[in-house]
Amino acid sequence: MTAVLNRLTADDDLFLKLHDLYGTALVNQLAWRFDERLDPVVLNRFHAHLAHGFLSRRVMTTSVPFARPWWVSATTAEPLALQDEPVADNGVLDWLFAQSAVQFDPVSGRVWRLSAAPTTSGGTLLSLVTSHVGADGGAVLYAVGDALDRLDKRATPDITTSSGRLVGSIPAGGLLRSHVADGLGQLRAAALSLRAAYAARKVQEPERNPRPAEPRRLLPDRYSAADLVVEVDAAEWNSVAKAHDGTANGLMVGVAVGVLGRSGRIPDGSAVRVDIPHSLRGVDDPRGNATTGLPIAVPYRKGELTDLRQVRTAIKQAAHAYADPATTPALQHLQPIQQMLPRFVLGYFSRTAKAPECLCTNLGETGQGVATIAGVRARSVLMRPVVCTGETELFRRLEIGLNLSWSSDGDTVTLAITGADPDRFPTREALRDLVLDEFESWGLRPRFWT
Repeated sequence: MTAVLNRLTADDDLFLKLHDLYGTALVNQLAWRFDERLDPVVLNRFHAHLAHGFLSRRVMTTSVPFARPWWVSATTAEPLALQDEPVADNGVLDWLFAQSAVQFDPVSGRVWRLSAAPTTSGGTLLSLVTSHVGADGGAVLYAVGDALDRLDKRATPDITTSSGRLVGSIPAGGLLRSHVADGLGQLRAAALSLRAAYAARKVQEPERNPRPAEPRRLLPDRYSAADLVVEVDAAEWNSVAKAHDGTANGLMVGVAVGVLGRSGRIPDGSAVRVDIPHSLRGVDDPRGNATTGLPIAVPYRKGELTDLRQVRTAIKQAAHAYADPATTPALQHLQPIQQMLPRFVLGYFSRTAKAPECLCTNLGETGQGVATIAGVRARSVLMRPVVCTGETELFRRLEIGLNLSWSSDGDTVTLAITGADPDRFPTREALRDLVLDEFESWGLRPRFWT
């Protein structure tokens, strides 16, 4: 009998190889701000449920040619990090960013960490950082939602009855047969992908703008990307979007393009490539990463607001095009071959690889589902990618630009903004000035976390 294994997806595999090349360079963060102190006993129980849930996974590999690695439940996890020293109200962003300073290990199963700290005003900060190797944003929300549900029901932490049952295990038999079958399946998939890529060879993706070489600031050897968290009343956000014949999602894209243009990263009159992640996650989906990306081209004109009608049309056209293999760009078809490439080959290609110049993620109304922990509701919930501190020259070479993550609890829109170009966004203050100017041009009144 052939064992059924939870094989790594192409995105899992790519993030794993990037982890081998760069270490923990990017994490996802889910964060809460509570006005009350959370009981450490509750936090320990929450941690225990996470340690037996969907995030608790480690990578298993095989020597069978072309067979993909697979996931099994982890038997270890980063311990709960409880800080005694209170965090000042103007030190929230710094504390949240500091939680990204962790070295994950997908092979041992150390791929997430839960941290908590009191605040000087009597509240609690809570952070969950996760490796992108094992979980995209949807996977994190699913794992946390399941853990909180079991916490409320006073259930015993257990892999077999929680979301942890979906991760996978080492089967008692049929393992070699499964690997051989998967290796042969990958060869067939590679052949089909080459055929599909050739058929789509004339399909073009939006091009990215080259990063200007100047100005080049005199900066330290290591750089921390500028990060902001901004809140706006949801009614105000939606009203502005509607006034410009756009959507809430389109306004996020419009603001991002405006900030990027104001920074000098892109020239006046150019088209910005904006990458928009789109979830493919289904019910009881075992995949760590189940997301695709929709790239669109958005014109930037200095002194003008982004045309939200054009943004809406571009997103619809991209969604339609990527739903049909015939109009999907050739590179997107080659994921089976990407998984077959050894790490040293990916290392060679990584010398010229580029990060998105503008990434806009709509997480929807994520706050409502995970805002309450053991009966205590958070004042604010944040979800965002965090670009970890790294070599300044690496940021320049990868040409990382601007990342925005949008979420709402129905009353408040929360935007996490990260400027990762060292010469355009050297400090948080520089990014804040650009964001203030852009928001003012739309008539939006931002409230900044400090």
